[in-house]
Amino acid sequence: MQPQPNADTRSPVSSEANVPSGLSHSAKLPQAVVGRLGLYYRELCRLLDASKTSVNSVELGKLLGVSPAVVRRDLNSLGAVGQRGVGYPVQSLIETIGQALGSGMHWRVVLIGVGSLGDALLRYRGFDRLGFQLVAAFDASPEKIGRKTGGLVVSNVTELEAKIAEIRPELAILAVPAEQALEMSARLVAAGVKGILNFAPITLQFYGGVAVVNVDLASELQRLAFSVQYH
Repeated sequence: MQPQPNADTRSPVSSEANVPSGLSHSAKLPQAVVGRLGLYYRELCRLLDASKTSVNSVELGKLLGVSPAVVRRDLNSLGAVGQRGVGYPVQSLIETIGQALGSGMHWRVVLIGVGSLGDALLRYRGFDRLGFQLVAAFDASPEKIGRKTGGLVVSNVTELEAKIAEIRPELAILAVPAEQALEMSARLVAAGVKGILNFAPITLQFYGGVAVVNVDLASELQRLAFSVQYH
């Protein structure tokens, strides 16, 4: 299967959330809702760390800058219903959202590209709490191969297929230049990876069970500049 630039007009696999088979109803959630659920999860974990046991839609909405009605609608889509005068139990809501997003599972993740961004991702300590474990990192630079970062020794990208066959990761993070993204993503898919978080400045799409999330930091900065200009 070969990755393609954003020329095909068919709906890509990444147009809807991909979640465990036991949560097929969640797979039909719009991406905007999925994005907010991830933010709810983050804020709920912070509330739990602060020993808060319940939260209502007004409080949760203020943390994200959305209306209470949006919060209730999002959470109702998961079957979570708050109690009048009490709100939602924080721990229970974390578990419900985590299950819907797949955070209740254990996901093995490999990183391709240990430049500045990749190095920072390897050192980030927030993945484990969400159920994501970085199990391998790859690069083509002789200066980086063999170096230990974030607890992982960087492997030569020529070993990619052999390593994936050994550790069987479900997900991959792609942090390589645009000119390398198509080849590397094709190798990941051929090796059996089911989902790719793409930080390369090129849009990737896959079909037939492989999910892709494209993250373009430059485009996000453009959105931010637009918001500042017309605020």
